[in-house]
Amino acid sequence: MSWLEPSLAAEGARIMTICNACRYCEGYCAVFPAMEQREQFGPADLGYLANLCHNCGACLPACQYAPPHEFGVNVPQTLSQIRVASYQLPRRKTVLMLGIASAGLLLLVLLAGTAWTTLFARHDGGAFYEVISHDEMVRLFLFAGAWALVGMGLVFAIRHGVVRGVRRADFGAIRRGWSDALRLVNLGGGGEGCIEEHERPAQVRRIYHHFVFYGFLSCFLATIVAAFYDNVLGWRAPYPFASLPVIFGTLGGVALLIGCAGLFRLLRERDVALSDKGERGRSMMLLVFLFATAATGLLLLVFRGTAAMGFLLILHLAIVFGLFVTLPYGKFMHGFFRIAALIRFASEQGD
Repeated sequence: MSWLEPSLAAEGARIMTICNACRYCEGYCAVFPAMEQREQFGPADLGYLANLCHNCGACLPACQYAPPHEFGVNVPQTLSQIRVASYQLPRRKTVLMLGIASAGLLLLVLLAGTAWTTLFARHDGGAFYEVISHDEMVRLFLFAGAWALVGMGLVFAIRHGVVRGVRRADFGAIRRGWSDALRLVNLGGGGEGCIEEHERPAQVRRIYHHFVFYGFLSCFLATIVAAFYDNVLGWRAPYPFASLPVIFGTLGGVALLIGCAGLFRLLRERDVALSDKGERGRSMMLLVFLFATAATGLLLLVFRGTAAMGFLLILHLAIVFGLFVTLPYGKFMHGFFRIAALIRFASEQGD
């Protein structure tokens, strides 16, 4: 049984066949050169092309067959629908409820298990482990990390066929694929940028996306350094403001706030014809979780020397836990499939 609904597979193949005959948009992004190497468009080909598409939307206003033309060609929206189907397993509302329920449940458990005199006490230097023990915190996030890694591995194992061909890539193709992913080359819309309000191209979406990606990376790096300090050097948190974990975490948190707020606004204002409703919802859900994680992390840093530290610590941990639980089933997975598609594209192009 195919992962792609027959009606959506037929629509995707119809549109790609029309585009393959026209080829007016071949300079916009990697989708069109990859399409030109094919004569038939089965589910695997459509999944690969859909994950190459970065949804910049530049090809829609350029298309002479776009609605209201009788052909009704809408490449960004059709590939968005196929892309969601290629790596998403549970329904969007199920993922949302899973994240909220897990974060809420952990919040209640931690609040119930912490004495109020401890929760709202002023702790010297913001000593986190006086509120939640070191071992309890380690067990909690070992479980959350294992859940996320196993879940993401299972989703990729089940749906890896949509980007098959990656294993045959040589070093040059892997380097080119990662380079294109890290620079978001395909969000350039052929050079003028993504289509935003009133069909005007702009680079702002690409910039905000960079803030989110590198902000997340900086926060992840802060966690790795903190874990090294704690488990190898025996230096227990909290760390000074001038330490590497705090510097990386602060820069990453601020970048996440800017990027998430900017992308959320663009998503709300963007033409709904450019993407699938389900993908928009999943994008917003991930942005909200990332924004809340960054905001509570920065608040915890600012108020760690006050009586508010205990509650802020528990709130931050609960939101991070909810984020981890939803990672395998939300928009976060698109990054892995997109990098794999870009490496396959570089391999097909002979790089």
